[in-house]
Amino acid sequence: MTTKEGGPYDAVVLAGGGAARLGGADKPGVRVGGRTLIDRVLAACSGAGTTVVVAAPRPTARPVVWAREEPAGGGPLAALDAGLARTTAERVVVLSADLPFLGEQTVRRLLAALAGGGPDGVDGVDGAVLTDPDGRDQPLVAAYRRDALLREIAVLDGRDGRDGQGGGGLAGLPLRRLTGRLVLTRVADPLAAFDCDTWDDIASARARIREHGNVLDEWISAVKDELGIELDVDTGALLDLARDAAHGVARPAAPLTTFLVGYAAAQAAARGGAAGGAEAVAEATRKAAALAARWADEDQQDAKPGSAAGTPPDAG
Repeated sequence: MTTKEGGPYDAVVLAGGGAARLGGADKPGVRVGGRTLIDRVLAACSGAGTTVVVAAPRPTARPVVWAREEPAGGGPLAALDAGLARTTAERVVVLSADLPFLGEQTVRRLLAALAGGGPDGVDGVDGAVLTDPDGRDQPLVAAYRRDALLREIAVLDGRDGRDGQGGGGLAGLPLRRLTGRLVLTRVADPLAAFDCDTWDDIASARARIREHGNVLDEWISAVKDELGIELDVDTGALLDLARDAAHGVARPAAPLTTFLVGYAAAQAAARGGAAGGAEAVAEATRKAAALAARWADEDQQDAKPGSAAGTPPDAG
């Protein structure tokens, strides 16, 4: 992370709970847009140095450290305590595992607000929490100072110091017992605060990502996550290339051309011929687009009577 966002951070994702309103279903494993809810959250905090998931281990798209609260099912405060024991960074992002629309940009905003000194930041706070559309705090979509969390958890648990154990005294305590002791600033992001507590929520999330204005970005994010690709590219340029190849050459040329661009970019990056993956893709896209333009230009010339490559005009 950049200095403005407060330096390195760790993440704690709480993925336990009984999901009673989902009939006891495995909520973190429910898929929205082809990805499990937990994988979507893990993608949002991919910049974390260490990501701890407090739950029984399961397959995930990204590597994580697993932890369990004592006792199992002891509630969010006990789970947070167990997760914090496996972190080291001064700042910790704390997230629930049911946030389908949380993205890296919101995580960065939370960290910037926690760091203070910026347009979104407030100096001297213990945490920055997201607020929902009704203005209510969402303490499981937040960035905190680790020492502040440890200090107040120790008080709530009756500890004289931090020994890395305990948590039994935290079982069943509501999270507000902790956050009520902290100095917090707020960050508004109604969409990112949307969580999935019911099957209606799941249906709404699935419908939203298939809307015309969202589906392409959602699909690209899902594909990159599935393939393990950490790459930001100019999707507009690639779409323009696919369009030009389809219209100026032939429809099947569109997917084949974009595939070849990716293959060429990977080769260039491997040879050290480009500064990075995104630059390699941009250069390959530029070359292929120029070729498509030359191809289309020749076709236009051939269609003009009297052109150099066209049919000779009727001499009369």
